[in-house]
Amino acid sequence: MGKITLYGIDPSPPFRAVKLTLAALELPYEFVPVNVLAKEQLSEAFVKKNPQHTVPMLEDDDAVIWDSHAIITYLVSKYGKDDSLYPKDLLKRAIVDQRLHFESGVVFANALRAITKSVLFLGQKVIPKDKIQTVVEVYDFVESFLKGHDYIAGDKLTVADFSLISSVSSLTAYLEIDAAKYPNTTAWIKRLEQLPYYSANDVGNKQFIGAIKATNFTIEQ
Repeated sequence: MGKITLYGIDPSPPFRAVKLTLAALELPYEFVPVNVLAKEQLSEAFVKKNPQHTVPMLEDDDAVIWDSHAIITYLVSKYGKDDSLYPKDLLKRAIVDQRLHFESGVVFANALRAITKSVLFLGQKVIPKDKIQTVVEVYDFVESFLKGHDYIAGDKLTVADFSLISSVSSLTAYLEIDAAKYPNTTAWIKRLEQLPYYSANDVGNKQFIGAIKATNFTIEQ
C-alpha cells in the first residue's frame, strides 16, 4: 500500500469520520494538523493541493482526495478486506450513499455547519429557534432510519455510520438527545461507542463540544 497522509483537525466532524474509517480498516497513516481557526487551510501549499481548501484532505501517495464522503468510500473500496463497510451490492450501496448524502446536505450543511459558523466564527451569542429546529428534524430523521435496524443503513456497520455519528454526536453541543423520544438513536450511539476504535470520534467530539459550550451561547426563547 502507499503512504497515507491525513490533514485536518480533531474537532472537525468530517475529519473524525475519516479517522473512524482508517481505524476500522487498521490502516497506518501520517497525521498533519491543519488549524482552520488560524486559516492554515488557506496557505498556498494547501490550496494548490485542494482548491476548495477544506479538511479533511487525504493523500495516498500522489493521489489527493478531499471531502470526507469521497475519502471514506475510496478507502474502503481500495483497502477493505471485504465490502461490508461499503457494499458492492447496488441496492445496499444506494442506501449507504443516500445516508451519506443526507449527512452532507441535511445534517452537516443545513444544521451543524450553519449553527457552528454563526456561533464559533461569527460570534453570534443567541441561536434562533428555527436553527435549533433543524437539529430536531435531523434527530427525527435519524430515529426513523434506525427503526427496526441496528445501524443507519441497515443491519450492518457501514461508512454511513461513521459519517453520521461524527455529526450527530456533535449536534448534542446544541441540543441533547432525549432518550425517551429517540430510543433507536440512543441505542445506536451506545452501540457505536462500544467499537474498540470509537475514540477516533470521541476525543475530537469532546473538544468540539467544549469549544461550543465555551462561547456561552443561548437559544432564542
